[in-house]
Amino acid sequence: MSATAAKPGVPKSGAISKGYNFAYNWEQNAPLTEQQQAAIVALSHAVAERPFPPNLAKEEVAKQENGLTISTKHNTAEDSGSIETVLVNTNQFYKWFTDLEAAMKSETEEKYQHYVNTLTERIQTCDSILNQVDETLELFNDLQLQHEAVATKTRTLHDACDRLVMEKQRLIEFADSLRNKLNYFDELENVATSFYSPNMNVTHENFLPLLKRLDECISYVESNPQYAECNVYSVKFRQLQSRALAMIRSHVLSVLKSTSSQVQAAIRSSARDKVAVSEGVEASVIYVRFKAAANELKPVLEEIESRKPRKEYVQMLTECHKLYCEQRLSLVRGIVHQRISEFAKKEALPSLTRSGCAYLIQVCQLEHQLFDHFFPSSSEDVSSLAPLTDPLCTYLYDTLRPKLIHEANLDVLCEIVDILKVEVLGEQLSRRGESLAGLRPTFERILADVHERLTFRARTHIRDEIANYLPLDEDLDYPAKLEQSTEAKLEVSSSDQNPPDVSRTWYPPLEKTITCLSKLYRCLEQAVFTGLAQEAVEVCSSSIQKASKLIAKRSSTMDGQLFLIKHLLILREQIAPFDIEFSVTHKELDFSHLLEHLRRILRGQASLFDWSRSTSLARTLSPRVLESQTDAKKELERSLKATCEEFIMLVTKLVVDPMLSFVTKVTAVKVALSSGNQNQKVESAIAKPLKDQAFATPEKVAELVQKVSSAIQHELPNVMGKMKLYLQNPSTRAILFKPIKTNIVEAHVQVHSLLKSEYSPEDIKNILNMVSIPELQAQLDNLL
Repeated sequence: MSATAAKPGVPKSGAISKGYNFAYNWEQNAPLTEQQQAAIVALSHAVAERPFPPNLAKEEVAKQENGLTISTKHNTAEDSGSIETVLVNTNQFYKWFTDLEAAMKSETEEKYQHYVNTLTERIQTCDSILNQVDETLELFNDLQLQHEAVATKTRTLHDACDRLVMEKQRLIEFADSLRNKLNYFDELENVATSFYSPNMNVTHENFLPLLKRLDECISYVESNPQYAECNVYSVKFRQLQSRALAMIRSHVLSVLKSTSSQVQAAIRSSARDKVAVSEGVEASVIYVRFKAAANELKPVLEEIESRKPRKEYVQMLTECHKLYCEQRLSLVRGIVHQRISEFAKKEALPSLTRSGCAYLIQVCQLEHQLFDHFFPSSSEDVSSLAPLTDPLCTYLYDTLRPKLIHEANLDVLCEIVDILKVEVLGEQLSRRGESLAGLRPTFERILADVHERLTFRARTHIRDEIANYLPLDEDLDYPAKLEQSTEAKLEVSSSDQNPPDVSRTWYPPLEKTITCLSKLYRCLEQAVFTGLAQEAVEVCSSSIQKASKLIAKRSSTMDGQLFLIKHLLILREQIAPFDIEFSVTHKELDFSHLLEHLRRILRGQASLFDWSRSTSLARTLSPRVLESQTDAKKELERSLKATCEEFIMLVTKLVVDPMLSFVTKVTAVKVALSSGNQNQKVESAIAKPLKDQAFATPEKVAELVQKVSSAIQHELPNVMGKMKLYLQNPSTRAILFKPIKTNIVEAHVQVHSLLKSEYSPEDIKNILNMVSIPELQAQLDNLL
């Protein structure tokens, strides 16, 4: 094909170049894979040997004796016959072969020539079409240029139209804005004409819309002070607004007064039924007619409340509240005062407090509900009702305060505190919500007065009934008082009656202290109660100690100690539940240094007006602040510990005092021997064996052992009996008896040790006959 393409007769055109370029680009952009290339190679091998054309007959080659004969049939499109040729020699064969090659070449060239001719015609056709396309594109470009020119002109025309439309719209908006602004100023004449009309009043249907329009004009004028004559129009608008608000105030006052007059007339008409009048706070005549008046005033009042952010309407609303409270107070004041006065005549102070507070809560709740009908948006602010509720609360406060000042009973005062704190403030006010929050200051003020009176009476009670208590003979009759109580318990237990009160055996100041603190604990604040508790515990402990000394003189030292231990233990146990600190810091002013400074000034050692020195007048006259901390609970613990130690030593000496004296003397002798005394007589006297000493002979030791044994068998049971009589708790007795037991056993252990080291076994067995330590411990344990 390349040879054919290289012939001079083949025309060269752009189509052929484009064809070759396309094939080249195709090879570059879509290369064959190795598998595809392998397939092409295999295909080329398969067609490497071309078969004979089907129009050629099979050759028959016959070899004869005289020469070679070749028969060949040629079937072509032009000649379908057969050609038979007899080849005799080599020249004929070569000639035949040459003719055959020429025929084959002619046939092949004819086919390719036909293809070339076809391609040439197609290329000419394509070139013709390309020329036509170029002409068409030129025409299209001209048409596009013309279209763009038309579009540009059209767009310019549209932009101009849009600018004109926008300009027109701006002018229209400017005109409307100017007209709207001028409307605010033009409204002055219209509003003034309407407000000054003789037919205009608050109930007129145009009054509220005109008032709203007037507010809008005032707001606009005040927000645009740059306009000409703005201040003049503002003043005129304000005058109209003041006139309108004055009309509203007159209307509200007229309706309230008219309603109050109707209610008062209804009350006077029913004056013959005094019970109904006294209960008129709840009567429908006082509230129903005012609710009707609220419906009449509601449009105006709602309009005022809706404009609350404006100061003139805030003032107007406040004035309406005041007018309302004045009219309501004129109606209910007399009834409330009468009812509280009736409570004060018939009931005791606690009942008066409970009834008065409950009645006042009921009245204020009804008044708040009625107030909500008039001013729904203002009812949340309880201060708005203060001009009404405060005078009503004052009636109750003025009634209770004189009675509280003269009340001296702690129980009554504590009951009042419980009523106010729990029932009134804790339950009723909390349950009924914030509508009664206006009553809380008055109730808290009453509670503060009760706290103050209760604190004063508590201090007086502590001073008179505890600190300055003068005991009677029966108060100091110990242990007889405890023995009688024990007998009473036995009689009661045998007769199945209720056991007697344990506090009857207490010393009266102790019982009064515990009772007083129990009452005050839930009634007073913690700081106040802490001070009172510290003072009460301190004076109670002191009073018990004084009584203990009197009992020791009257009965015995042991009775006095056990009395003191018993009551201090009770006092410590009873104050334990109080979750407070009994530590109190006292501050005092000390002027003791003033005298010394004055003496130095009089001697001339210091100047009165020397402000640069420490002896100046200001420093001289300045007191010193001295702080001291007192902990009543710790003082109580110390007193209890000291008393227990004294009791333990008393019982120990009562039982084993001979042994303690014997051990002391033996220790003194041994100390003297170890000191190397130079006095030979004394040394010779001391150097004798212990059993030869006058105080330590076996007979003397046996005597002291017998005394101790007798004390253990006789005195110690009596002591335990007194302990059981005073200290009823077995664990308390065990704790107190444990060191006594330890001391007795320790004394016996020391004596046993001395006997083993200084005496013979015969003396110990025959003369002394001491009990063993295990037996002694068992004997002491049996006493518990």
